[in-house]
Amino acid sequence: MKLLAAILAVLFALPLPAGATAPPGLPADLTSTEVSFRGEGGLELHGSVISPANARAGRPGVVLVHGAGTGTPREKLLAEAVGAARQGLSVLIYDKRSQGYSTTERSYPQLAEDALGAVATLRRQPGVDPAKVGIWGLSEGGWVAPLAATRPSSGIAFVIVVGANALSPLRQQAWAVAAGLRKAGAGGSLVGRAEPNLYRVIADGGLFPEPYHDPEPVLARVRQPVLAIWGVHDLLTPPRETPPLFADALEAGGNRRYTFRFFPQADHAAHLTPDGGVTRLPELAPGYAELVGTWVGEATSGRAPVAQVSGPAPVQAVDSFGVPPTAWWESAAMQVVALVLLLVAFGGYPVVALVRRVRRRDAGVPSVAARVISAGGLVAILGGFAYLFYVIMTGGKLAAPGPMLGDRPVLWLALQAVAVATVAATAVTVATWRRAGTRGERVRLGLLIAGGAVFVPWALYWGLLLP
Repeated sequence: MKLLAAILAVLFALPLPAGATAPPGLPADLTSTEVSFRGEGGLELHGSVISPANARAGRPGVVLVHGAGTGTPREKLLAEAVGAARQGLSVLIYDKRSQGYSTTERSYPQLAEDALGAVATLRRQPGVDPAKVGIWGLSEGGWVAPLAATRPSSGIAFVIVVGANALSPLRQQAWAVAAGLRKAGAGGSLVGRAEPNLYRVIADGGLFPEPYHDPEPVLARVRQPVLAIWGVHDLLTPPRETPPLFADALEAGGNRRYTFRFFPQADHAAHLTPDGGVTRLPELAPGYAELVGTWVGEATSGRAPVAQVSGPAPVQAVDSFGVPPTAWWESAAMQVVALVLLLVAFGGYPVVALVRRVRRRDAGVPSVAARVISAGGLVAILGGFAYLFYVIMTGGKLAAPGPMLGDRPVLWLALQAVAVATVAATAVTVATWRRAGTRGERVRLGLLIAGGAVFVPWALYWGLLLP
């Protein structure tokens, strides 16, 4: 059975019959061979090997690893594949897995095993020198590619990363969204408190995959030559902070065969951008593909440059910030408990009044302060979370906080005003609680007061009571 499994694994890694459909838009001076291979867990993945039409024997090859995204098709990296193939390389691009990978679930070791399956496939292609096959990773692939390169017997000859990050994924994402908000003119507690806290709670709840992956120990184990490329206008990776950390990690492992290059007028993916990184054009930055071709030739012939850094200084307006794990009192579980208590406290008051009216019992005349606590608390809680999730979903370089008043989004200011009114109404209700007409009314008001008491630290934590 083991022999049969091995034979099947080899068969599934072989190219499909010639004449299979090539990726759309492939230039006439290039050829494509469709391949299928096994990724981690035996998942079948499909890709294309793109080569020059007059490819020479013994040529280098490179596997391209996608950035973040579920089931990203190979065509997303066609521009990079075409650019590298025109430099004399054979390039394997493949459809990213969707099984086991989603917005809330992913494993970098799993993605690294997928990439290694692609590397093994490319090394078997006719005309490709198996000793000259490397790996290239974009963005999230910048965490995956070095991990694959450190696997024993990976066969990887070199590593190229673009828009890569030496920070943890959670810290990178929190920085990107905060930087996007600041770029849109937002500041204050929304950016400094609410946004990072939301990411910390999401990570604690298991909804942010691989949040604390540490790339530096992985980079310290990379022994292959490394080419790292950043666009000067990278809005998703801190482009000023990351390169020194990359260099320190590589040198800590004794690897000085690295080349860092910064491209002007280029974005996160080293594509041209006309507006400082917000819009990505289809064209690669001038000289990017040529750099890859020249550097791969040097790296695969044992002449990789040593500690070479060049290009204009990257633009990074603000530093990244720590996003540590939550303490027990701010954990996702405690946030859920607090949310349930607040909803019961604030929602229970009108519900009880409605039930009493339906049963034709005297519901009493609710005070203005009680109404403000109930309605204001519900609006602040539900509206606050709705707005925060909207912000992070439109975060990063395309942050859209809505209309602004100074450096504060109008919607956030409105939520803060509601929160202040809720606290003030709670104080008024505390002062009048003993004068409530009936015992039942005192119980209902007591529940509202308890909710208001819990609401104060909750609103402070989420920045609704902070400037």
